[in-house]
Amino acid sequence: MDEAYTPILTEEERARRRAQRSRARQERQRQRGLRLLRRVIPAAAAALVLLLLLTAARRHPAEAEAPPPEEEEELLPETMPEEEPVPVLFTPAVTADTVTLPEGELYSQYAVVMDAQSGEILAQTLSDTVISPASMTKVLTLLVASEAITDPEDTFTITIDITDYCYLNGCSAAGFALGETVTVRDLLYGTILPSGADAAVALAIYAAGSHEAFVDRMNEKLADLGLSATAHFTNCVGLYDADHHCTVRDMAVILKAAMDDPLCREVLGARVYTTSQTEQHPEGLALSNWFLRRIEDRFVEGPLQVIGAKTGYVSQSGSCAASCARREDGREFLCVTGNASGAWRAIYDHTALYQTWCK
Repeated sequence: MDEAYTPILTEEERARRRAQRSRARQERQRQRGLRLLRRVIPAAAAALVLLLLLTAARRHPAEAEAPPPEEEEELLPETMPEEEPVPVLFTPAVTADTVTLPEGELYSQYAVVMDAQSGEILAQTLSDTVISPASMTKVLTLLVASEAITDPEDTFTITIDITDYCYLNGCSAAGFALGETVTVRDLLYGTILPSGADAAVALAIYAAGSHEAFVDRMNEKLADLGLSATAHFTNCVGLYDADHHCTVRDMAVILKAAMDDPLCREVLGARVYTTSQTEQHPEGLALSNWFLRRIEDRFVEGPLQVIGAKTGYVSQSGSCAASCARREDGREFLCVTGNASGAWRAIYDHTALYQTWCK
């Protein structure tokens, strides 16, 4: 899965893209300023009109007692413009009760488990250290694509650029064939359950027109989530790149945003899924989320159930996993780990963290 590769971008191209992202951020800031002015100017104009009326009333009290001419009422705005709601960022917080786990407590080198409602970090180890997120990246791919999709039953045809990208970079794949036409819903499930790079890149092209444009949207979403200081992505599948990174704490915030999206929540929580029947696959492709199917056996009895998950692996950060669990009282928790020496050991760590800190 997601083996290391040699980045194909030159330093000049990287610099050009950084400049593009900088200009995009400046443009977004300018637009926010314009929106703020559009909200403030009507209120200021109304206040000025009111001040002029009061001044006129003081100078001509007799006129003030008379009802104003009907046409003058049009000068006063009937309603104030509604202000856009300010989004409240989900921000993990270390408290006096947060436990820092000693080295060797877990198989994973990096870990965090937190309350998904309050953001309180219950336990952690090196949770603010930057790592390669591997295929946990696809949680953000799913979220950004979901926000762009209007019809999950729309279709997309797999192109040679997509199959070549997966082959040349040694990516895991859902198994879609060159020329196969599948639904966007198939791509969503294919991105998460088997960690299919073919599905992820197809989603990127469908949603944004190109892989590169989609990655720009991913980084814009990281900024919206307040993660730009430590998180930055260069591809939608999780291939290793020195500029592709985040912390396990960042990934918990990304997973929280995805679990708050109904379509993402549905996909992340699916154990199995069968894709549409096509000429290339008359019975569809049977897809499985093996992390969920393996970990659920460890929670057969008890107050917790794991309701969504995504794994990842690159040699630079070992086996990683991000999951969400719900307690029987409805309380939800987020757990992210990195750099375990095997997929099962990541499962053991998630099990231990949930059972110890989320009872």
